[in-house]
Amino acid sequence: MLSHNALVVVADGHQAILFRNVAPQGIELSELERLGPKHLQDESQGKQPEETTPKDEDEATFAKQLAERLNRMALQNKIEHLVIIADPSTLGTMRKHYHKVLEQKLVRELSKTLTSASATDIAAALS
Repeated sequence: MLSHNALVVVADGHQAILFRNVAPQGIELSELERLGPKHLQDESQGKQPEETTPKDEDEATFAKQLAERLNRMALQNKIEHLVIIADPSTLGTMRKHYHKVLEQKLVRELSKTLTSASATDIAAALS
């Protein structure tokens, strides 16, 4: 059961959609915000393996930025309970950047690509 007011983040390497569970009981997701990649010009480009493509780097950067934003929200007590749904690559990258406070608020992770799904389909995946 997903708690009332829980934050649900649905992400892939290119975008993230933030939902809030507005149902007192059960799941009814209300979209809060859509996020796209932000390219940080001052971010150092560490040595990447030769097989890493610019697309892979962009996706990893976006996943890191998303995790950092969620960390800030958790530290500011803007998140009580958190669910993250992301494709395996994005989820793996995000996990490396979770703050301990964020980890304490994380109630569930789903390794799925649902950024194109409707709120109803996302709610069904959480049921």
